[in-house]
Amino acid sequence: MAAIRCRCGWKITVSGEIPNPLEWKIISDVQFDGFAGVVDAEEIYLAARSQFKCPVCGRLWVFWDGFDQDPSCYAPEGDD
Repeated sequence: MAAIRCRCGWKITVSGEIPNPLEWKIISDVQFDGFAGVVDAEEIYLAARSQFKCPVCGRLWVFWDGFDQDPSCYAPEGDD
């Protein structure tokens, strides 16, 4: 998968530029605690999940199960 077509129509590139300015990493607090005293960016990088933020609408596309599975989409709530 080289790109995601956001629901707003924007094409989010998931490969290419490194570091990718649209990619964010998520790691659970429990997983992060397992790295206490260890500073190995590669291990933390591999443990984290990738998410991409659409620069147009702000939706987050999260790859909870790696790039082999479709991402979950989360949209910001409207101004209430």
